[in-house]
Amino acid sequence: MALARLAELHGVATTFAPSQGVTVAVPDATVVAVLAALDVDASTPQAVRAAVDRAERAAAERLLPRTVVLWRGPAGDGPALPPPLAALPAGTALRVTTESGDALTWTTPPPAAPTTAGRRRPGARPEPSRGAPDQPGAAERPAAAGGPKTLWSRLPLGVHRLRAEAADGRTADVALVVAPAEAPLPEGRAYGFLVQLYSLLSARSWGMGDLGDLAELATWSGRSLGASFVQVNPLHAAVPGAPSDPSPYRPSSRRFPDPVHLRIEDVPEYAYADPAARQRLEELREEAARLRESVLAKGALIDRDAVWELKREALEIIHRIPLGPGRRAAYDAFLAEQGRALEDHATWCALAEVHGSEWHGWPAGLRDPRSPETAAARSELKDRIDFHSRLVWLVDEQLAAAGRAAREAGMAVGIVHDLAVGVHPGGADAWAQQDAFAAGMSVGAPPDAFNAHGQDWGLPPLRPDALAASGFAPFRGLLRGILRNSGALRIDHVMGLSRLWWVPVGSPPTEGAYVRYDAEAMLAVLVLEAHRAGAVVIGEDLGTVEPGVRVALARRRVLGTSVLWFERDWGGDGLPLPPEKWREGCVATATTHDLPSTAARLTGGHVELRHRLGLLARPLEEERTEETADVTEWLGVLARLGLLPEGAGDEEGGIRAVYRFLLRTPARVVGIWLPDAVGDRRPQNLPGTWDQYPNWRLPVSDAEGRPMSLEELAASPRLHRLMAVFGARTAPPDARPS
Repeated sequence: MALARLAELHGVATTFAPSQGVTVAVPDATVVAVLAALDVDASTPQAVRAAVDRAERAAAERLLPRTVVLWRGPAGDGPALPPPLAALPAGTALRVTTESGDALTWTTPPPAAPTTAGRRRPGARPEPSRGAPDQPGAAERPAAAGGPKTLWSRLPLGVHRLRAEAADGRTADVALVVAPAEAPLPEGRAYGFLVQLYSLLSARSWGMGDLGDLAELATWSGRSLGASFVQVNPLHAAVPGAPSDPSPYRPSSRRFPDPVHLRIEDVPEYAYADPAARQRLEELREEAARLRESVLAKGALIDRDAVWELKREALEIIHRIPLGPGRRAAYDAFLAEQGRALEDHATWCALAEVHGSEWHGWPAGLRDPRSPETAAARSELKDRIDFHSRLVWLVDEQLAAAGRAAREAGMAVGIVHDLAVGVHPGGADAWAQQDAFAAGMSVGAPPDAFNAHGQDWGLPPLRPDALAASGFAPFRGLLRGILRNSGALRIDHVMGLSRLWWVPVGSPPTEGAYVRYDAEAMLAVLVLEAHRAGAVVIGEDLGTVEPGVRVALARRRVLGTSVLWFERDWGGDGLPLPPEKWREGCVATATTHDLPSTAARLTGGHVELRHRLGLLARPLEEERTEETADVTEWLGVLARLGLLPEGAGDEEGGIRAVYRFLLRTPARVVGIWLPDAVGDRRPQNLPGTWDQYPNWRLPVSDAEGRPMSLEELAASPRLHRLMAVFGARTAPPDARPS
């Protein structure tokens, strides 16, 4: 009981529910290990009792929670007083220091007393003159007349510091998040393409899709097809090495992008290469052309490492070309804006070139980004650090260019970027922000009805206590980095804002535990940064979702994700959910990068694929029978709604019918899986496989498996037949004019 109480005090769950009505206890050893990762000693009964006493005493004496959230309405209104502050003792002195350094002060009033009309309320104070500055450029001023509501309505949006001093001597210094009540939403109905960028090669690609291709896709689909957005996979910096991990969901850094996505010819300095450099750049272009043709013409897999080898040499040549005065000024401004975070990232990249990409194996002094040894290495490797910093700047420029291309093409949303749930334990973020990550832990998923073994994703989790203590600085930093060039942001596994499944390293994923985060504060920071960027937020909320999460997200206008095949009346008869009963606040799709394409689903090809790879948990015929029944049931729904005029035996017509159905729903956004438009049958990623299947290495292909270039896609009659569905109807029936 004492261990369970200690776990509760630190947000660690001691049970979980793998399915409805089933509760499983978390092993005590797991609870002890998770608490240790939070710097709580629970190794002996005596240590547990002492830790419980300390935690309960601290909770009883705590004046404020670690974070206070104030939601601001569209007219600037908010509650008269944030709830945690309403409970403060009378006479508590409050001081808010804003992000800009301004300071405001206020003292909580005594208990309310009877008043007469026109009498000033107890505690209300007239507006005084501005006080002396609290720090350079800051002004301290008490609250205006009108009391607490006036004070809080005057606070700007942002993450501020709040200090409270009670008359009994207790103090608190916590983060105060002032966020808009709702995230931005697209105007009207939006539809667009979902694509893994690396899989989309054009005639100008160097062996995999790049940011030039993204700009081309956005321009073409926006202008020619009326698309509102293009959503891509995470473009985060990968862990270097050969062979590298091709998964975009296990990056070295989520804060900074990967230069492998650069369009080399679009770097301005490329045009100023001297003759010798120009000759070598042309040779590299020819090698890249052969690499591209091996994929498009010969069906080879996308070889990220080979692409990077060519691009890296080209970028090394370009880096030796001096920047002009204007370009130098722009680069220096970027360095100043990004600050220590970029310096740390580039330092890790430079050190990885010397010592390998797993920093835990570096010389002891270099494992600490703030050590004297690391400081000396920064000096010795300054040229390499500049090289990697320059690459980040160049990618940022091309990301911005893709965003401009989307807006100029009339896209209402633009480029939708993807935020992975975590980072590689040996990568740059984990090295630079060691205090923020839980050592010895990995994020995953518990066993459930679909996966009895659970999942271990190999990603170290952020510590909820460290996030709160820093005012959520690591989370805010990565959001700002990715939102600066985003029209919208997809949050992978958005349920992680409230809790994550922590697995002790070396233990099976079945022996993990949920650790709770400050969901309201995390959501407030997300909505705040999205508001500042003017970006829509999409939460990937598929799978096990605890009660209340979808309601909380919808309240803040964070869109969910609804995939057709999973939308059934699970609380009733289990039948396919009629289109009018779908939620409005979602991106409605037919599939995702982890699921079969629609063609594979309609033909049963994905069952055959999983059978060939030995991934089926049941006999093949049993799986076939169940899958056929599921698809037949959906086809029947489509036919009854008049959405399948081509007939159930027409595969291409079936795909069009699926998207006609999605357009019948009230969903604010409809996502079109780009490979669906040309009948591609292969998934980009097959969960449960590593080297058995070419995950993250397949180009977009037609129904026969022939790779298609961007140019061929744009000219595809099959694609245009599908997109005619969207031209005919881009709003649900009840939203269309009569």
